[in-house]
Amino acid sequence: MTNFSSLKREDIFNNLTEKTLDVLVIGGGITGSGIALDAVTRGLHTGVIEMQDFAAGTSSRSTKLVHGGLRYLKQFEVKMVAEVGKERAIVYENGPHVTTPEWMMLPFHKGGTFGPFTTNIGLRMYDFLAGVKKSERRKMLSPNEALQREPLIKKDNLKGAGYYVEYKTDDARLTIEVMKKAVQKGAHAINYTKAVEFIYNKSGKITGVLAEDQISGEKHRIYAKKVVNACGPWVDDLREIDGSKKGKSLHLTKGVHLVFSKDRFPLQQAIYFDAPDGRMIFAIPRNNKTYVGTTDTSYEGNIAHPTMTENDRDYLLDSINYMFPSMDMKAEDVESSWAGLRPLIQEEGKSPDEISRKDEIFISDSGLISMAGGKLTGYRKMAEQAVNTVVKQLKEEQGILYSKSETEHLPISGGEVGGSKGFTRFKQRKIEEGIVLGINENTVELLVQRYGANVDTIFEIFQDKSAEANEEGLDPIVFAELIYAIEYELAYKPVDFFIRRTGGLFFEIEWVRKHKDNVINYMAKIFQWNDEQKKDYIKQLDVLLHEAVTPAK
Repeated sequence: MTNFSSLKREDIFNNLTEKTLDVLVIGGGITGSGIALDAVTRGLHTGVIEMQDFAAGTSSRSTKLVHGGLRYLKQFEVKMVAEVGKERAIVYENGPHVTTPEWMMLPFHKGGTFGPFTTNIGLRMYDFLAGVKKSERRKMLSPNEALQREPLIKKDNLKGAGYYVEYKTDDARLTIEVMKKAVQKGAHAINYTKAVEFIYNKSGKITGVLAEDQISGEKHRIYAKKVVNACGPWVDDLREIDGSKKGKSLHLTKGVHLVFSKDRFPLQQAIYFDAPDGRMIFAIPRNNKTYVGTTDTSYEGNIAHPTMTENDRDYLLDSINYMFPSMDMKAEDVESSWAGLRPLIQEEGKSPDEISRKDEIFISDSGLISMAGGKLTGYRKMAEQAVNTVVKQLKEEQGILYSKSETEHLPISGGEVGGSKGFTRFKQRKIEEGIVLGINENTVELLVQRYGANVDTIFEIFQDKSAEANEEGLDPIVFAELIYAIEYELAYKPVDFFIRRTGGLFFEIEWVRKHKDNVINYMAKIFQWNDEQKKDYIKQLDVLLHEAVTPAK
């Protein structure tokens, strides 16, 4: 495995700059991670730079579902439903620790968007197009059966429900596990490194990037035969630097999610429901929380920092109270929230809700390859298309032949457990091992689900460094996760650890508040931050803790 430790950032830069890469990927979200993995497994010398942290943009702020795209049937996007449905199963088998089947109930009420007949037809078509396995095919429920599964839903005019399987995921961890596998296979990837200029040859073709380390301020010239722009919401920014932003462009929309404690919102069953305005909303139980989303509004603010507004919050609260009338949910019940952006390809005359989630590749005159649009579920297929473009060009220009994509049956990092069936046995075994080590059963289960096959490294750190954890005033499990995040997952800032590596800010906000001071003190010590850096990183986390519960006006 090449380096993926924040203590060795300099070594990673040396690897990126010592010789010309075959392909440099700009962007370390799910799309960029997928492209890196596909490229390196075909034998391409691959590099990745990300100006923030991996998954810091859209890839940590989605609805956290690898879903089959039932909603696209409404837009008659049959091909997309077929493709993402099949991809969903591949994502699950390659990383069963970060992706879990979740039965979803679609209640229908008199006058709602869906009725029993259209739902039955739609779900049957969905099963067929998406190649859904027999055990997960749709069922139709009577009103009584629907209320048995979820007593909180609105009873008035309930006509029944559809029942089908979606797949829950941790989007940021999925992204990081894909990137870790790419690094394990030989890719060189670094975060907090911004592409500030392109380097061109005399013919005007891109031959590399001038990249600035956002931590040290140092600039590095990284040369590559091919440069792929996989920057999600920032795709057009890079096209502007290249002078090639013409024709189609991105339309950004914002999606907000709210998180509640299970005590306050004791949802038993994931629900996909009609909001009062006819939009569809998810309410999903997750460990000891329930989260609800999403909004879909056009966005023109700071791309790196979308936030929840009062309107976003109130829209979702109204939607919850409409479908779950006994809840009487209020603003003070919101425990946390997040806002993310969807980079959609502009379609004139369509509302945000109607714009297709399809992906496209743009190739500029200078040779910049830009991957735009798309969705989490289809990341592997998008990566395959992007790398197909790269290898086709390399074959035409230099006569170099590369193999076809090998990622369909390649487990991501942590997924080396024998697929979904193997993971069930693996999980039980590791829970037993963790209990023997003195770790609480619920905690071990969360660790195995978070790290999969890599949980052994967490166990080793836990055993070897418990005394050091006590010296640092840190819980030994938190310390083991922190050491792992720094040395094996390139975490550098407190927000990396508390958001992308653990999901704590979204789903365990009190845990973040409890541990943040000691975590920051330890990170400051090992990275030798000066007072200004430490203050800056504390402020970044405090701002996000505040915004998670306090909407912008």
